[in-house]
Amino acid sequence: MTRLGVRLVLVLAIAATISCDRATKHLAATTLAGAPAQSFLADTVRIQYAENAGGFLSMGSDLPPLLRTGLFTFGTGLALLGLIVAAVVFRWTGWPLLGVSLYVAGGASNWIDRIAHGTVIDFINVGIGPLRTGIFNVADVAIMLGVAIVVVAEVARSRRQSKVELS
Repeated sequence: MTRLGVRLVLVLAIAATISCDRATKHLAATTLAGAPAQSFLADTVRIQYAENAGGFLSMGSDLPPLLRTGLFTFGTGLALLGLIVAAVVFRWTGWPLLGVSLYVAGGASNWIDRIAHGTVIDFINVGIGPLRTGIFNVADVAIMLGVAIVVVAEVARSRRQSKVELS
């Protein structure tokens, strides 16, 4: 694939991630807020509105507001910017670049919520019986998918490197 093609794929992935997340959060805010949770697929999927003032799994939601704002708004913004700079400086390509792009897109969409509202809208919960995830959103899925892509790509690169060194 040409460089232009790769860049187009990355821009589309970022735009699709942010657009889908923004649209689903708007839908959640306008249709789920104040409504009871809805259950689907024999309670495997629950849809319910929640506002998360903290980070992953609401960690840090009980921090003092000023510290929480600094950590989750300014700290996240700096971390996302740092990740973008690292991708450019180290010239990441291929799967790792796609993974980082998804991570940054999801992080940016949640960051937009924090700047605008001080919280992030979450609305999806999955599980079986008592074994359930926390409540999350589409941006969180993009973040986790991005991390998974980077990890798998790095493991594959490491294995290829080991085989070359053994030859």
